[in-house]
Amino acid sequence: MRKSLLFAPILLAACATNPPSADAGPPTPLPIHGVTPGHKCRTAGTERFIGDPGSRATGAAIKRVTRAAVLRWAPPGYMLTMDYREDRVTVYLDGGRKVTKISCG
Repeated sequence: MRKSLLFAPILLAACATNPPSADAGPPTPLPIHGVTPGHKCRTAGTERFIGDPGSRATGAAIKRVTRAAVLRWAPPGYMLTMDYREDRVTVYLDGGRKVTKISCG
């Protein structure tokens, strides 16, 4: 018991942080899940991709048009997470790997 009390100050000192210096500038903001600065998905103009093959070229074009940072393919029967990300575009495919729907989130 006494030995553990001797190590307590050492363990607490390891958790201490140095205060920021005055010349360090503003603190870096913490990233927020689902937000990539400068990217917010929008679906305007994506209807032209419906029926196109689900390929790299199509995916790159969809990302450019939607201004999304993340592209997610959704083939039939594929399970998707329900988390919302404003910087992500989801491209739904049919059995022949053709685009059927495009949505943000």
